[in-house]
This record gives sequence, C-alpha cells and structure tokens, in this order.
Amino acid sequence: MPAHDQDVASADVVVVGAGPCGLAAAIATQSAGHRTIVLERTSVVSGLASYPTYMTFFSTAAKLAIGGIPFVVATEKPARRDALAYYRAVVEHFDLDVRQYEEVLKIGVGSGGLGMGSGWSTVEESNGEAGRGMRTAPRLVVHSVSRVGERRETGANALVVATGYFGRPNLLGVPGESLPHVSHLYREGHQAFRQDVVVVGGGNSAVDAALDLYRCGARVTLVHFGPTFDKNIKPWVLPDMNGRLADGSIAVQWNSRVSAITPKDVVIDSVEGEKCIPATHVYLMLGYLPEVGLLRDLGVPIDSRTGIPEHDAATMETPIPGVFIAGVIASGFDANKTFIENGRFHGELIAKKLGSRESGIGLHDFLSTLSISR
Repeated sequence: MPAHDQDVASADVVVVGAGPCGLAAAIATQSAGHRTIVLERTSVVSGLASYPTYMTFFSTAAKLAIGGIPFVVATEKPARRDALAYYRAVVEHFDLDVRQYEEVLKIGVGSGGLGMGSGWSTVEESNGEAGRGMRTAPRLVVHSVSRVGERRETGANALVVATGYFGRPNLLGVPGESLPHVSHLYREGHQAFRQDVVVVGGGNSAVDAALDLYRCGARVTLVHFGPTFDKNIKPWVLPDMNGRLADGSIAVQWNSRVSAITPKDVVIDSVEGEKCIPATHVYLMLGYLPEVGLLRDLGVPIDSRTGIPEHDAATMETPIPGVFIAGVIASGFDANKTFIENGRFHGELIAKKLGSRESGIGLHDFLSTLSISR
C-alpha cells in the first residue's frame, strides 16, 4: 500500500468513460484477453441518461449495438429508455468492471508511472505463452476519487480516453447564464405548464425541447442566431416544427442573439433591435465541447481550430505511447462527425493495436515497441 494509504488496483487497460463507445472499447480489449477496468465519474451511459425522457434516436437500433449483442426493439427507432436498458444489459453480459461515480483526477505517465505511490511493486503480465511472462511496473497510473472522497490509484499499461462531451456545455458568456432557472439540459416539460419558456438554439436538441414544451402546455419562444434551422434536423421532426411555427403555436426569433438573462426575461439583440422576452424557464440548447482536459495534461496536442486530439485514425493511438482515444472526443468541436454508430468501432482498432493474448502477440509485444525495460 502506498505511503498515503490509497486503494491500489492494476489492469492491462483502463478506459476513462462508460459511454457507449467507452463500453465498446472495454469489450474489445477484454475480449482480446486484457484485464480492463472502466472508470466513470457518474453512471453508465450518463450522457444518454441526460437526454429528454421521451426522446427517439435518429439511428436504428442495429447501429447503436455494441459487442455483437443485438439491440432489438419493437419500433423502427429506439427510444432513450430502450437504449439505457440495452447498455445496462451489455455491461452485465460481459461482466465489465465498471467503477461508477469514480472521477479521474490525473494520470501519471512514464516507465514505472510518474507520481506512483511508494507502495507500488511490479505487476505480473503474461501473454499466454510459456516462458514469456514479463514483470514491469505499470506505465500509467490513474489517480481517481470516489463519490465519498476515497482516493485510488489504478496502474495500467494502456489507457483509453472516452470522456465524450456532455460535461462541457457551450456557454453564451452573457450575464445571468448561471441563474437557477437556466439550464443546458432538457429532460421534460411538465414543470413549464402554462409558463413562458425560451429555448435558445437551432439544432435537434432545441427543436425537440421546443416541441415537447409546447405539448406540455408551455408558451414557447425559440431564439436562434441563424435565419433557419441547422441542416442536420431529424427529417421526421421538421414538418411538425414548421407547422407549429406557421400556426403561431411556437414563436421564433431568427437572426437573434441573447445578450442577457434576468430572473424574469431574456434580452436579445435582433434585426428589429433589442427585445425582452418573458421567461420563467430558459433552455440553452447550444451543444457541448469535448472533454480533453486529461489528454492535454498528458501532453497530447489538441488542434486549436478543430479541437481534435492528435491521433492515428488507424489505431486511435495518440503521440503518447499507450494512450488512445475513443468516441466523439475524436471529432473535436464537430460533434456531428462521430456518433455511437461509428465511434463504437474505435475499440476494435485499439484492441488490434494492443494485440491478443490468446494469439501470443499481446501487451508484452506492444510494450516492447515502447522501449520499456522488462
């Protein structure tokens, strides 16, 4: 045990983030014979859990399936509830070691792991061939803290960062944005019954929220800086939204920007000048930014224009040997570039790079390419 009395664990691979793509990566590495631990600061697929309660996915169920486990639903497209049940079942099926409500604070890198506690000794590794065992201290040490404040260290020889982007909402940067009636997430509209509500945004999230709020009896005004909706609006939703705008059920302010939010209204700058729109609830549906803090701290270059971490698209490995990325984080600021349906395959690329213990070309050989002493 380290001198500072922390819990210590070890694995071949640590995956940070238990979203669908993180889980898919864990399945791939575990299936290749590598001891895998998943660390998640909230709950399994918490990003999906934050979706509106009655949301329907754009993708079909088959395109959301991971690990070769069929995702079967009675409807053409799955709903949020279907997806949550499916991913919970997948975790159970593969008996994944997912440690929920454990936030990663930092990662030590280097031969033997920088920042390792004094109690660390060597970790036995074997690729399944007789006489080819290897003893080495872990290359990476993941420092984390549980919900009750317990600090832990997890040693590993490979790291997959699959932190997604739902933890960092795009901010307007205007006065009043942090007021209690302002939210960057929308779940359901019951609480807004017969209330004045402003929804800011022009994408799928904004349209879904505006329609649901309208159906719950709210008086809704949509504010968007552009002249029309974003190009990627779900085709089965747009006719409904256009109908509500045409009959005046939902008001809209095109080419308008929010300049301030007060306890009772939203101030906008429009083509007609400054306006104050009454609002007891404000939903800022502006998208999110990728969670790249851990990668930046590790020294992984992040493109300032695109937000994309430097990586090899064929293996998902970053310039830091043994550090990989998976999921939407690989697309930087453009969240419409990587979805579950393509990010779910990143784990297979990572597992291929690490190799399979059963094949005799596992982490032992991978580490030898990194000039790690044995």
